[in-house]
Amino acid sequence: MESGDPTDSAPALDQSAEPGVWRFGLAERASVIVDAEGYFAHMQQAMLNARRRIMLVGWDFDTRIHLSQGRRWYERPTDNSYPERLGSFLSWLVRHRDELEIRVLKWGLSFFQLGARGSMLVDLLRMWPKKRITFKFDTQHPIGCTHHQKLAVLDEKLAVCGGIDLTHDRWDTREHKEIDSRRRRPRGKPYGPWHDITFMMEGPIAGELSDLCRARWQRAGAGKLEDLEPAGKSLWPEKLSVDFEDVEIGIARTRAEYEDTSPICEIETLMLDQIAAAERFIYIENQYFTSRKIADAIIKRLEEENPPEIVLVHPQHAEGWLERQAMDHARSALVRLIGEADKHDRFRVYVAWTGDTPIYIHAKLMIVDDRILRIGSANLNNRSMGLDSECDVFIDCDREANRDKGFEETIRDLRTSLLAEHCGVGEGTMAQLVESLGSMHKAIERFGADGVRALRPFELPELGDTEEALAGSQFFDPEHPDDMFEPFAHGGLFREGSRLGRLRDKLKRKSG
Repeated sequence: MESGDPTDSAPALDQSAEPGVWRFGLAERASVIVDAEGYFAHMQQAMLNARRRIMLVGWDFDTRIHLSQGRRWYERPTDNSYPERLGSFLSWLVRHRDELEIRVLKWGLSFFQLGARGSMLVDLLRMWPKKRITFKFDTQHPIGCTHHQKLAVLDEKLAVCGGIDLTHDRWDTREHKEIDSRRRRPRGKPYGPWHDITFMMEGPIAGELSDLCRARWQRAGAGKLEDLEPAGKSLWPEKLSVDFEDVEIGIARTRAEYEDTSPICEIETLMLDQIAAAERFIYIENQYFTSRKIADAIIKRLEEENPPEIVLVHPQHAEGWLERQAMDHARSALVRLIGEADKHDRFRVYVAWTGDTPIYIHAKLMIVDDRILRIGSANLNNRSMGLDSECDVFIDCDREANRDKGFEETIRDLRTSLLAEHCGVGEGTMAQLVESLGSMHKAIERFGADGVRALRPFELPELGDTEEALAGSQFFDPEHPDDMFEPFAHGGLFREGSRLGRLRDKLKRKSG
């Protein structure tokens, strides 16, 4: 049980409704938001509609960003009386909403970033005297773990869960132009194309996610938040079209064991179950791919007589030198082993390109047979399966509450739209080609890898002895907090007797 839970039914807060699922909740409406241009704009409109509480929970948060970053000065509405800069906008909100409180929870280690974000530090100093704006750093997790959830709850009525933080380097359009003068950091330095996804929901599901946010807020030492009745009026952004109505949504979490809290691995359990349940295909967009258990589950499916088709859209490289050492080598090792098991050529990893520049894939999305849609903060790495605090939401069309509502067609259209976005073609064209060929791989091949926008097969690098040893050690991506910085804890990535270990040994025999 998590101490300090914000509800009277605190014991239920940590109890899973079923293996791999914390809770289910209903949403009156819900929509997928692709890329941060749309998310920043819709989120700003939703916050303008809020009257009681805005709760923002994230890995990062930067008050210096502009929510209408891509809008030119001459395109601004003449009746815009509120500021576009996030820090100024939040202060404006509490001045113009008499009962509104704003609570921001950010990963604790990022406190050290403030020295390089001078104007953000000024923002926090300005907010500090305002009792209705509270900014809290979350340090309540094991050493080396992070608070990685990306959640927002407004007036207990509207919620967001996904991969997008309200921070710099996130804003981009679905065009992902190779060079776009609007993609600039607060101090003016340009950054590259960035792809991301989040999910906005309205209805009782917001109350479920509020319980999670408020428990984390209290665990971080910020005190108990007052219970609120859900807003009676809709907060839904006027320009956001609705993808799903009256839909049941499931919630899954990851949390490491820490002090008096028990570990939670719902995300891993659910991921493994959903991979095992796939009949025709799995479409994945994810930032990392280093999880031993996820790779093992994929290999198990590929060894079947008629395995599902699996598409993984992935960044060319992880960000930063340290992340590349932790993630890139392990990914390459796993992809090589999966290729050895993939006798039917059903698994491929792709990198999205715009011109000669790879698009950074930060999304965390999986679609299974157009029956399951899951979006959240969890990567396909060990950290997201057992160390960092994570939250995913999902729609399962086979659930009784979701049957015969046409949600499969909506999920199919999203998958088609994403493939079309990455290949730089029209959605209708992509839909026809996938339908006629019966394969996402074949459709991607038809458009080729030489276009301005393209999905190009991931080029598998050769790993030297040092790189392979680092990949196998799980040095920076352990499966348990106690294994942090312990090379080959519990046998490492290719532990003796495992499916991955046997495949690695087989490859070594072949090569030498």
